[in-house]
Amino acid sequence: MKKVPSQQILQQKIREVEEIKQLIKQYKAIGVASLQKVRGMQLQELKKKLRNDVYMRVVKNTLMKRAIMECTERPELEKLIEYLTGANIYLFTNLNPFKLALLLEKSKVKTTAKAGDIAAFDVTVPAGNTGLPPGPIISQLNAVGLPTRIEAGSVWINRDTLVVKKDEVISQRLASVLSKLGIKPVEAGLSMKVIYDDGLIITEEQLSIDLEALQHDIEAAYRDAFTLSFNIAYPTTENIQLLLQDAHQKAYNLSLNAEIPTRETTEDLLRKAHMEMLNLSRYLNQG
Repeated sequence: MKKVPSQQILQQKIREVEEIKQLIKQYKAIGVASLQKVRGMQLQELKKKLRNDVYMRVVKNTLMKRAIMECTERPELEKLIEYLTGANIYLFTNLNPFKLALLLEKSKVKTTAKAGDIAAFDVTVPAGNTGLPPGPIISQLNAVGLPTRIEAGSVWINRDTLVVKKDEVISQRLASVLSKLGIKPVEAGLSMKVIYDDGLIITEEQLSIDLEALQHDIEAAYRDAFTLSFNIAYPTTENIQLLLQDAHQKAYNLSLNAEIPTRETTEDLLRKAHMEMLNLSRYLNQG
């Protein structure tokens, strides 16, 4: 095998560093994602899906560090260096960092577990027919806390059973059982470690957004703001119709109680006077 001269290797590294520097200057945001547990086919599909918005590149951490140190015009960029550990893929983009993180999260797929994997969510094995014949599987299910019975020639699980919680390590025994039951408790895909966004370092924890909770908070804030603006009679596009209806009803009640005839109250005032006249007549007749 022909050995590549060290000078040639050095030149290749220099060219790659220059290419990375150009990417850093070209894009507003730089994401660092872990390649751990990422399948090659899945990565290719993700690259294809995001090709119009994100440029992905696998780069040695040493070369990325060198490029970062030489790009002194990008503020706070050197803070990214502390996150350059392990196998990474770098994402260069002008997308909003939170949108990018959500796209990566949605691209993850569930897969079978191996010993030492981390559960992506609380895993509950449902009650019912496993479809497995009686045999060693019974002791295997019982060993991970699953109550069983034999019915109609199959092994059944008696009740819904939580076998592992989110972020807990999955044992070899449990991984084997879940695989046989067709349960996939692990998510495979790119995990964003950090994003540099035009001077701002956004960590994985900060990128994690609970969309349902956020939507609930926004809806609650809207209701509170609407109620406040309505109660203080502050007109907005959203409340103006209700404010006018409320004002009209109050004005109507005031004019009716004060017996002020208007186009809207005349008929009710006459009806009210008629009822009072009838009541007075009955009272006089009784006397």
